[in-house]
Formats: sequence, structure tokens, C-alpha cells
Amino acid sequence: MTTSPVCVSPDASLAEVAGQMARRAVGSVLVIEDGELCGIVTDRDLAVRGMAEGLDPGTRVDTVMSPCSVTVDADDDLQVAYRAFRRTGVRRLPVLCAGRVVGVLTVDDLFLDVSRRLTDLLGPVAWNILRESPAPPSPATTRP
Repeated sequence: MTTSPVCVSPDASLAEVAGQMARRAVGSVLVIEDGELCGIVTDRDLAVRGMAEGLDPGTRVDTVMSPCSVTVDADDDLQVAYRAFRRTGVRRLPVLCAGRVVGVLTVDDLFLDVSRRLTDLLGPVAWNILRESPAPPSPATTRP
């Protein structure tokens, strides 16, 4: 999870949000008003709902944001996030603690989790294979 998500107010301009994304090297920004999560804006939202629609760079970001109807709680089990991603098809989930944003969990974060778990499982297997002496090739696999 990214613990310091980039957040903007609903009245931030599209240009400001794009600049924040570029400076912080992120693909999404959370829209917060009075400490409450209002929505999320992705780089795709800026391109498709903003630029492609001919919106002025000074347009308010809440014009192109998606409301955050799916979130996870900081205390939730990781399986809750897996189910939320699978059920909704979103790529980013705001993480809340007592209703306040504390981070963003992405599909890429879960890919890293899966990769680490596989590495943990395969590591001992690989060491066992490396310790065994190689078997001679079988006649079916040898070529003249």
C-alpha cells in the first residue's frame, strides 16, 4: 500500500492535478473535501474525460473524478482487497481508517504480494533441486 497518497481538493484544476501526478510520479490522485474522500482521478480520467472532451485545463477536477464507491479498511484482511479488485475491476482502492484516507492499495501491490508468496514457496524447492545431482538424460529426450 502507498501510505502517502496524493490528495487534492475538488476545486483543484485539471492542470494542477496533472502537475501533481507528474511531480509525484503517480497515476491517480484522491479527491478529499473536509477530510472526507470524495473521489479518485486517474491519468486516464484526465485524458479521456478531460482532454478528449475538450475541457479547459482550469476545469475543476471534480468534473472528471470517479466517486469512490469501493474502499477497504486498514484493518481488513488482504483477502477483502483481493475480492474487491476481482468483483469491481478497479485498479486502485483507497484505504481508510476511521473514515480517513491512510493509503491506496493497487493491483500492482497485490501482484507483488503474490510474487513474494510464490518466491517463499518455490525457494525451498529450488534449493532441493540444486542439491540433487542431475539425472542422466532419458533416451526420449536425447537427439542424434
